[in-house]
Order: sequence, then structure tokens, then C-alpha cells
Amino acid sequence: MINSVGQNLGAAIEANRLKEGGRTTRASAASAAPSSAAAASASPVARMAAEGAPVDMDRVAAIKAAIASGNYPVDPAAIADRMIALDLPSAG
Repeated sequence: MINSVGQNLGAAIEANRLKEGGRTTRASAASAAPSSAAAASASPVARMAAEGAPVDMDRVAAIKAAIASGNYPVDPAAIADRMIALDLPSAG
């Protein structure tokens, strides 16, 4: 399945943020733990927003290795189709 451009961009930004900060997803999740009773009762959406986007660092490493070795499959037609689909308003 192909992720949308926005999903890939969000993952890339998060991976870069983690790389620059020298943290992993696990470390940032632990540091984002609620420190008060009010924060502990926050909605799941608020908690997820505070923890940041999850990043599968194993998948990132595999993609980087595939790109470096020249084995990363790129389908320009699928990319173009997805970009067009994201820009077009819904017909509904």
C-alpha cells in the first residue's frame, strides 16, 4: 500500500526531529509521560499529540539501506496519481 505524501512527509519530519535530538521514539514517549493527575486524565487524542508521531526506526533504516544500495523501488506513475488525488477536491 502506498502512503499519502502527507504521511511520508510527516514521518520524515519526525525522523529528522528524532535524529537531531538524539532521541528515539521510546525515549521521547517516556519523557512525555504525564506528570500530573490532570495530564493523566487527558483525552487519548491529546496524549497522542503530546507524544508525537510514532516512527518505525527499523523501517526507516531499511528504506535508507535500500536507497543507498539502489534497490528502492520508485513508481513515478503511482506517485503522480497519488499527488493528483491529494490535490483534487472531493466530488461528493
